[in-house]
Amino acid sequence: MAYFLETLIAGLFAGLMYGLVAIGFVLIYKASGVFNFAQGAMVFLAALVFVTLVERGINFWVAFAATSALMVLTAVVIEALVLRPLRNRDPLTLFMATLGLSFVIDGAAQFFLGTDVHMLDLGIEDIAQDYGGLFISWFDIVASLIVIALVVVLALVFSKTRMGVSLRAVADDTLAAQSIGIRLPVIWRIVWSVAGIVALIAGLLWGARQGVQYSLSLITLKALPVLIIGGFSSIPGAIVGGLIVGASEALADIYLGPLVNGSVSTWFAYILAVAFLLIRPAGLFGDRDIERV
Repeated sequence: MAYFLETLIAGLFAGLMYGLVAIGFVLIYKASGVFNFAQGAMVFLAALVFVTLVERGINFWVAFAATSALMVLTAVVIEALVLRPLRNRDPLTLFMATLGLSFVIDGAAQFFLGTDVHMLDLGIEDIAQDYGGLFISWFDIVASLIVIALVVVLALVFSKTRMGVSLRAVADDTLAAQSIGIRLPVIWRIVWSVAGIVALIAGLLWGARQGVQYSLSLITLKALPVLIIGGFSSIPGAIVGGLIVGASEALADIYLGPLVNGSVSTWFAYILAVAFLLIRPAGLFGDRDIERV
């Protein structure tokens, strides 16, 4: 029983990390209706810039502030050079633009900062400790608290501030929002900037766990089933979807893996996502209108 609980808890913690990545996708999808394939590249870019600054002797918080500023600048440039010229194009065109953008960001990051794997130490021990007979990593606990705090902050910002009201208006009806004076380019810059900060936090946590390397960009693939299950337009949905994916793939790897003589964690989440597409296409927290299309 203890082994089952340890596996389940470890999966839930991993799921929160998946949900953190998925939040960046949700923010941009809510503002533009587009799946931002470049979010994974932004995670990689932010983590690589941060670890490079730290390795050169820059203070942790100064490096964090500098990297955050760079992600905001990146958002402004993307809005001006990519989103604004394609503002009235269909979502497929915008998706293809973000796909190309992901290669540009990945290539630029490795061209200017190198392709080496960097170890990132956040000062948080990744060692399992005994908590009432269950061995749980302190890193997982801290990372989960960070994710929960971020979700609370974003929920307050988007429910209590003028910017949040504007974002919801754009998400509900873009043309109506523009007709009452909401400037879509400004909303896009803000949302992409926030998604960039979320990418930085995700990049630091994932980079500390597995090293800062190109594979961080591929985290996009893990976020996709999370979004399908939780819903593309819901921050709580991203967290719940992440928890479901993390827990289910951890348990499946232990109990189904031996039956197929190998790991199932690399593909089990996608089987689960397909099942949700058949049963509830909009996801647990998605727009029910999608199901009637």
